[in-house]
Amino acid sequence: MTRDSKAWRWIGFLIALVGVGFPYWQLAPEDAGLPRALYGPGLVAVGVIAMLLRAFGAGRFFTLWLLIALAVPIAVLVRLALDASRGVDGPGLAVADVVVGLGLGLGSALIGMLVGSLFLLRSSRRPK
Repeated sequence: MTRDSKAWRWIGFLIALVGVGFPYWQLAPEDAGLPRALYGPGLVAVGVIAMLLRAFGAGRFFTLWLLIALAVPIAVLVRLALDASRGVDGPGLAVADVVVGLGLGLGSALIGMLVGSLFLLRSSRRPK
């Protein structure tokens, strides 16, 4: 598998999803209020994964940014689905939670992508 392989994008997405989702999924329903519940190592993991994928030239800026940023709202959707299956009401509106997750994901992935782009500028390997 080469650096250009699209599999790296999806591997990075899954790592970011688990990185941001696992701590969030473990919280009690009363502690799962957004955005406070997502602050911490999960968002840092999203930024680091975005930085690494961009620095190693795994894809174009915009596509990687959106793919990795979508890990956060998908983690929120998984949490909402788990709470709904257990019959637990979340602390807020589901649509608002997904929008907050999208905003946090876009912000943290953008920071990671910008730092990764600085590393990529120094590299001779740029994506096509």
